Amino acid sequence: MNEIKFSITQKELLVQKLQQYFSNELDQDLAQFDADFLLDFFTKEMGNHFYNQGIYDAQKLLTEKLDYLSDEMYQLEKPAS
Repeated sequence: MNEIKFSITQKELLVQKLQQYFSNELDQDLAQFDADFLLDFFTKEMGNHFYNQGIYDAQKLLTEKLDYLSDEMYQLEKPAS
């Protein structure tokens, strides 16, 4: 798997969200540099876990949809004499 990379716009938004969280929930100011550093840490150390969970969720959904289609195809069968 390739390294997780965010566009500049995405990274700016995520940094803002970290700063808002620290301000609202922890009553602490988080400087731009610190928030950027923290985002890089989370991405590197935890990103693969979130990515893998997304893969597992997509695989489960696809399996459910294929099972549904298989059942629908079975309903279309006509008796053979």
